[in-house]
Amino acid sequence: MTSLAEVVEVLDAAYPPRLAESWDSVGLVCGDPGDPVRRVLFAVDATAGVVEEAITWGAQALVVHHPLLLRGVDTVAADTPKGALLHRLIRGGCALFTAHTNADSADPGVSDALAAALGLTVTGPIAAKPESAVDSWTVHVPAGSADAVLTAMFAAGAGGAGDYRECALRVPAVGQFRPVGQANPTIGARGELTLVDEERLEVVASPAARSAVLAALRAAHPYEEPAYQVTERAELSSPRGLGRIGALPTPEPLRAFTARVASALPATVWGVRAAGDPERMIRTVAVCGGAGDSFLDTVARLGVDAYVTADLRHHPADEHLRKHGPALIDAAHWATEFPWCAQAEQVLRAALPDVQTRICTLRTDPWTVAAGQ
Repeated sequence: MTSLAEVVEVLDAAYPPRLAESWDSVGLVCGDPGDPVRRVLFAVDATAGVVEEAITWGAQALVVHHPLLLRGVDTVAADTPKGALLHRLIRGGCALFTAHTNADSADPGVSDALAAALGLTVTGPIAAKPESAVDSWTVHVPAGSADAVLTAMFAAGAGGAGDYRECALRVPAVGQFRPVGQANPTIGARGELTLVDEERLEVVASPAARSAVLAALRAAHPYEEPAYQVTERAELSSPRGLGRIGALPTPEPLRAFTARVASALPATVWGVRAAGDPERMIRTVAVCGGAGDSFLDTVARLGVDAYVTADLRHHPADEHLRKHGPALIDAAHWATEFPWCAQAEQVLRAALPDVQTRICTLRTDPWTVAAGQ
C-alpha cells in the first residue's frame, strides 16, 4: 500500500520545496505521512466544495496549488473558515498538500502547463531561477590516505550532486614539499625536499557545509598542513524559474490568438480579454500562470509579441501599452493555473500507478456573476 510519505516524496521531487519563494508556504499541511493513500484529488484551491468532493470520493490526500494557510494564523479552530476546512479534512482522513511557487518555478511547472494548453513551444523561463552556488574542493593527499579523507568529507556533506552521492575525481599525482622551521612532517625530514606519490581529490559541496567539510578534511588528513583549495562556482542560469517564453507554430492575429486562449482554458465569468491592436501578428509569447503584472517590464525587454497572464490592473497595463510593449491577454487567475492539475496528476500516476487520481473540475474562481454590456 502506498503511504502519504511516498506521495509527498514524488511531489517534492517534481516541485522541489527549495524553489518556493521565501514568503511562501508549501508542503504537507495536515496528514500523517505513515497513513496509506489509495486516492488523490488535485485542485487549484482548497475551498469548501473541493474539500467536500475529496472526502465524498474517498480521497486520502488533496493536492492543491494555492496555500490554505499562506499568511500567519493564530488559530485553526473549527469555528473559523479555514479551521473548519482543516477539521473536515482531518476527520475525513484526508491529507492536504500544497505546491505553490515551487510548482511555478519547477521544470516543468505551472507556466509550462499553461504554455502547452496554448500550443506553444517553450524556449525558457521569463525569470530564470539560478542553480545554487557550489564549492569545488581540491585536496592533495598521500595515496594510501585518500579513502579515509574522502570518507570523512562525504560524511560532512561533500560529494553530492543531484541524486548521486560520494562523487569524486581521483587523479594520481606526485607532490613535493620541503619542511622548514618547526615543521613536524608526517613524511620526509625537516630541510629535505620530499617527493610523495599522492592523489588529487576533487569533490563538490554546498557552501553551507564549508566549515564542516574543512574540519573533516583536517581531522582525517595525515599532514599537519593539508594542501587544499576551495573554489566557489558562480550561480548559473537554469530552465527553472517563473513564467515561460514560447512560440506558436505559425503567426496569427491577436484577435485569433485571444480566441485560442479562451478556448484552451476553462470558462470563467472573468473570461479572457486582450489589450493591443486586434490585427497585430503574434508569434512569440510569454506566459505566467497566476498574477503576472510584475513581469510587464521584463516581457517588454524580451521583445515578445504577446503576454498571457492574470490579474492585470488598469494603470500598469495602460503604462505598458504606452511604452509599445507586447499585447496583453488577461485571463482569470484560476483558469491560467488549472492546467497544472493535469500535469501534477500525471507526475503522480507515472510514479505511483496503484494510486487512483482525479482532477476536481469545480470552478474555484471567486467571480460568479457577469453583466452584459
